[in-house]
Amino acid sequence: MNTYIAFFRGINVGGNNSLAMKDLVAILDGMGARNVKTYIQSGNAVFQSAEKNPAQLAQQLTAEIKKRREIEPRTLVLSLEALKKAVADNPFPDAAADPGGLHLGFLFSRPKQPDLEKISSAKKESERFQLIDGVYYLHAPDGVGKSKLAASVEKLLGVPVTDRNWRTVCKVLKLAGAG
Repeated sequence: MNTYIAFFRGINVGGNNSLAMKDLVAILDGMGARNVKTYIQSGNAVFQSAEKNPAQLAQQLTAEIKKRREIEPRTLVLSLEALKKAVADNPFPDAAADPGGLHLGFLFSRPKQPDLEKISSAKKESERFQLIDGVYYLHAPDGVGKSKLAASVEKLLGVPVTDRNWRTVCKVLKLAGAG
């Protein structure tokens, strides 16, 4: 069995696309997943599956949620190794002390030609960012809610992104037994 992490985008936000975590657990169980655990209502799940292809698993999970709940969230499934690598690759280790200001944006696909210059022009002086292997790292010490860069990253990269703060990433990693 392989350990996977599923990050969902757009569920349980502002009362829209409701998916209770107990329902998500039941859906994953029904797909043959084992040891399913969830973290907070915004859509983070850790589970084990015999499936070897995370992208295929994400498609199956999205289809199953749509079939059972009539919502179609964007679903990103990462291997435990991929999440460990994202944590290890954090280019701003000093920012880990501010877990709410350090964010990892997990890209649903690789940007063809990200305009890093344009992205850089959108950032505040206090902000830092880096794009490493499908993860967009952002340190926004003034908060992502006040960051024009955080608000426009998807448009600037040209690919969908699901964002997690450092605290959530570390909690999910711990939930997977690796933190």
